[in-house]
Amino acid sequence: MTKKIMIVDDDPAITKYLDALFTDNGYETCVADDGKKAMDVFKENAPDLITLDLEMPEEWGPRFFRKLSKMAGFNTPVIVISGLSGRKYSIPKAEAFFSKPFDTEELLKAVQNVLTG
Repeated sequence: MTKKIMIVDDDPAITKYLDALFTDNGYETCVADDGKKAMDVFKENAPDLITLDLEMPEEWGPRFFRKLSKMAGFNTPVIVISGLSGRKYSIPKAEAFFSKPFDTEELLKAVQNVLTG
């Protein structure tokens, strides 16, 4: 069964790139351009992994993550991909943290490790 990755990022260039990257590597994707819309996309798609930007309009990644964490049975792994420097804004329990610009091969390795491990 194909694994589904939810991409949450407000930068259309990043979402388009990640969508193509993950699709080309055999994953299904779904996309949300801010934390507010992401909740609906999450509920509709039940992804196996979330890549999450931290700083977005409407609702930042950490707030979206806090809401997800309160849902019964939530255990979807998260990989943070953010332009914010440092980890002080990072998501607790994130599987990995990548700063933009990120290394594509390293990101793919992290995704594969999370989804197969």
